[in-house]
Amino acid sequence: MCGIVAYVGHREACPLVIKGLKRLEYRGYDSAGVALLNGDGLKVYKKKGKVSALEHELSGRTLHAKIGMGHTRWATHGEPNDVNAHPHYSFHRKLAIIHNGIIENYAAIKENLLRKGHTFASETDTEVLGQFIEDIWENQGGTLEEAVRLALQEVVGAYAIVIMTEDDPTQLIAARKGSPLVIGIGEGEFFCASDATPIIEYTKDVVYLNDYEIAVIKDGALRIVTLDNTTTTPYVHKVELELEAIEKGGFDHFMLKEIFEQPRSIADSMRGRVNADEGHLQLGGLRDYLDKLAASKRIVIVGCGTSWHAGLVAEYIFEELARIPVEVEYASEFRYRNPIISEGDIVIAISQSGETADTLAAIELAKSKGATIFGVCNVVGSSIARATHAGAYTHAGPEIGVASTKAFTAQVTVLTLMALAAAQRKGVIADSLLRQLLAELESIPAKVEKVLQAAEKIKEIAYIFTYARNFIYLGRGLNFPVALEGALKLKEISYIHAEGYPAAEMKHGPIALIDEDMPVVVIATKDSSYEKVVSNIQEVKARKGRVIAITTEGDTQLPDMVDFTIEIPKVHEILMPLVSVVPLQLLAYDIAVMRGRNVDQPRNLAKSVTVE
Repeated sequence: MCGIVAYVGHREACPLVIKGLKRLEYRGYDSAGVALLNGDGLKVYKKKGKVSALEHELSGRTLHAKIGMGHTRWATHGEPNDVNAHPHYSFHRKLAIIHNGIIENYAAIKENLLRKGHTFASETDTEVLGQFIEDIWENQGGTLEEAVRLALQEVVGAYAIVIMTEDDPTQLIAARKGSPLVIGIGEGEFFCASDATPIIEYTKDVVYLNDYEIAVIKDGALRIVTLDNTTTTPYVHKVELELEAIEKGGFDHFMLKEIFEQPRSIADSMRGRVNADEGHLQLGGLRDYLDKLAASKRIVIVGCGTSWHAGLVAEYIFEELARIPVEVEYASEFRYRNPIISEGDIVIAISQSGETADTLAAIELAKSKGATIFGVCNVVGSSIARATHAGAYTHAGPEIGVASTKAFTAQVTVLTLMALAAAQRKGVIADSLLRQLLAELESIPAKVEKVLQAAEKIKEIAYIFTYARNFIYLGRGLNFPVALEGALKLKEISYIHAEGYPAAEMKHGPIALIDEDMPVVVIATKDSSYEKVVSNIQEVKARKGRVIAITTEGDTQLPDMVDFTIEIPKVHEILMPLVSVVPLQLLAYDIAVMRGRNVDQPRNLAKSVTVE
């Protein structure tokens, strides 16, 4: 969740680290800090709040250093404050440590250190780990690298750590298990970061650390060893990410930019995979497993938040097109249910970042039971991409806004292609329908572009409802997951309570909430459920509810029945979520902006949830 940046080389470390922390603000955090090593020794500066508060704290200080590291913390152990912020000193201040993840057995380690006379300034598990490493180093001798390796062999939990020592201004030690960490390699310089965004302006050459690996940067050289002290040869990747992709590009917020990028991100997720004219569909990442997918008796989809909603859409599509039973599970609950998984099952794990801890845990459990795992994620080289047997990248480009938008439509696009590929291989879809759906898919970017042209009208509607304290979202069939996603977007960024329901379920409880102060968003597109949804709208209007309807262009019935309509182009029912979700994203964004919310960094949320 939190953000890590570290540097050693010929540049001034502090401004580089601060800039990197700003690039990682999208991950969600509540405090920030830096550690620097120069002639004045190993110094730590940290502050509750945004990186800007840390900058203010640093202003006027002499901060020259060629080595340094920084951290943005999302609180787990201990409340957000200056003391609990990272970096943390070790007991004798010989080391400084930053850490993402959770050390599950920190209490037992801390108790042992307390018996030795250690005291602790913070409530964090991170300080405990730093003191533990220093204690081993001081009492067992050997190098700092050996002390780190011995300490991590005793640790239970997840971590990405970087350590500096006052004894060596050329040395950084980094390690990971279950939390992402990337090493950047420049000309006579090295970088460590949670992802590539803070370092791409300096180098495109990176090494993704694997679990149980330690990176030792010392005297201008990089060495990778495992916890059992086996030296490995790092594979150097070329990062394709461009600096422009992580900047706002003239938009007020990253979220708005990413909503408007969806025509391109959907197209990019299909690029090279679809040829409607020839009825051709190819997913290279599934090539060797497509027969197994088509022959599977059951698919289990796991994900969290927006990815879970994309999985719900995929459930409808796989069952409709490929005639394979599908179950969709919250990844966070999956592993605690002792699920029944057989060797013939396919598990599809969905994650924008590819680092979601709950989803990774679900993958490991399913693998242990013999299932075949497919991954759908956006980040090349991410943990999920490496942990799965096969899969497909979404090619959405970096998503900086904490509330996912283009990730959802990209995931649904890729999952739809997977369902079509399985149906084609299984022989249960007519060639005419396959060609029709592929042609419709190719038309989706232009149709999303048309929805985006209604942004000003949506803004006018949003202004009317900034007063609201509650919202209900209703949809049927494939639009039910869209209703859930629309409600999630609103509550994530505006802090308005919102719930999504299948439209028919309203009368089984939620209808009690309907009055003249309750806005109800209904996805009422022309599909097989249209007449039923119209009846549900009448039930709302009979109780004086105010209805915002997402309608199909040319609908002459609903405008006279509801308070507001937002039209979207006619789309095949199977593909409707790719278009019907877009006005809901804009509505949530506009309401949040009008309420003065920080839409890119909503409170308490993190972009990459790397703790369970």
